[in-house]
Amino acid sequence: MKIKFMGASRTVTGSCYIMEAAGRRFAIDCGMHQGNTEIEKRNWEIDAYNPGEIDFFIITHAHIDHSGLLPRMVQNGFRGSIYTTPPTEELLKVMLLDSAHIQEMEAMWKTKKRLRHGEKQIVPLYTKKDAESTFPLFQTIPYGSSFQPCPGLTVIFHDAGHILGASIVELWIEEAGRKTKLVFSGDLGRPAQFLVRDPTIINEADFLFLESTYGNRDHKDEQTSLDELAEAIAYSYRQRQKVIIPAFAVERTQEILYCLHMLSKDGRLPHDMPVFVDSPLAIRATEIFRRYMEYLDSETQSMLERGEDPLNFPQLRYTLSTQESMEINSLDGPAVVISASGMANAGRIKHHLRHNLWQPGASIVFVGFQAQGTPGRKIVDGAQQVRLFAEEIAVRAKIFTINGFSGHAGKSQLLAWLANFTNKNMQLFLTHGEYTAQQDFAEEIRKRFDLQIHIPDYLEETVLIPGEVVEIVEFPEKAAPRINWSYILKNMESEFTLLKTQMEQIEAKGWIDQTDIRDRVLDVTKDLQKIISEI
Repeated sequence: MKIKFMGASRTVTGSCYIMEAAGRRFAIDCGMHQGNTEIEKRNWEIDAYNPGEIDFFIITHAHIDHSGLLPRMVQNGFRGSIYTTPPTEELLKVMLLDSAHIQEMEAMWKTKKRLRHGEKQIVPLYTKKDAESTFPLFQTIPYGSSFQPCPGLTVIFHDAGHILGASIVELWIEEAGRKTKLVFSGDLGRPAQFLVRDPTIINEADFLFLESTYGNRDHKDEQTSLDELAEAIAYSYRQRQKVIIPAFAVERTQEILYCLHMLSKDGRLPHDMPVFVDSPLAIRATEIFRRYMEYLDSETQSMLERGEDPLNFPQLRYTLSTQESMEINSLDGPAVVISASGMANAGRIKHHLRHNLWQPGASIVFVGFQAQGTPGRKIVDGAQQVRLFAEEIAVRAKIFTINGFSGHAGKSQLLAWLANFTNKNMQLFLTHGEYTAQQDFAEEIRKRFDLQIHIPDYLEETVLIPGEVVEIVEFPEKAAPRINWSYILKNMESEFTLLKTQMEQIEAKGWIDQTDIRDRVLDVTKDLQKIISEI
């Protein structure tokens, strides 16, 4: 059994793990790479994915850094199933179309600029048609229901407590009479987070793939974060300026609406200060939240039973059209503007920052993680100027960073969740985090749990053998890849035994079509011969 890390390796975007096991090639997640130009080039370099040879995808949740390359896979030959939860399917249908729209608009804008210089036009990464082509491939599975995407592989989704429909993936692989359990945390949420339930506790795994976005720090509590949001609102209200909140359209926007609902009830949101949700995607996502209220936590359920709408309040306005969005920036007086994207690297939020970032009385409120290379990260890190739409914009607004609204577990919460695992021989892979944070987190885990920990790098390929030390099979970006042929041989022998058994079973039943299995056995035999000759 092998795994290849296609993204979220020493970085926080592009989550995708391609596995070869049980005679199949499949992937957990298929995220878009976001950040600086070098990282985003990976979205175009998909030969390593070999989409036509992927049998199926298992998607943990709808965020674009976990799902945004699905249309690219379909565009390049993928035709298998895409397994996910019912709310995630609905969110994906709006988010992938929105992503495709952004790709098309940015390609059109860049093409106009290039044509003026006599250069070739830019094609979009993918189109709305590509996004729509993914929809017939979705297969939905509710939390807690066991399913088998193929023989020898069993999967269960559990609530990750991150966003609506987000999943922890439990995966059992049976090969050569041995069953191995893998757990993929996806993005793990915080206990007591607004709206969503707490993450499900898992107790057993042979291999755990754990996100580590906030592996080196904790969040402020919810009440402190609520007070800081009220402070930002009060500051800009006094200055008669706007509060700009870059927010992911799914979960973060709804969580902020919940908080503003609470502030409005408490009289801390001025009655004459309108709140604009300026993101068509966020508006549609909020509608999906309303259809899946049974997935939300007990506190939200209690509010609904009292006839209280936690996602509404008198000052709230929705702006779907481009014209309505433009009118916000010509509006005199204070207002709160919630717009996407959450890292300020795409969408309408860039326009709002362009109009307000240089205003001394405005507030820019960051409520989520800002990846390296994004405009949001540059602002949070103290940049004096930020380039938006080919123009250098001065940063004079007051900057608030409120990590208590994060949908990710903090360091202590990750450790508390990890403490529930009882297998002392479990092998732990830290993914979806920046390398410095992961190194700090790994050291803390070693001290507390004495587990074997590995921090994989981009395109690293590893053999997974329960109870054995993790060994790298292939590491293309290193000058001298470290290859342990004995481990490869052991793994290939196991695969050969499994395929040989399948072949014998087919022959015993007298089935006619044996070509696929015969070809697989021949391929494995050739690989074994090559390995033996090189040891």
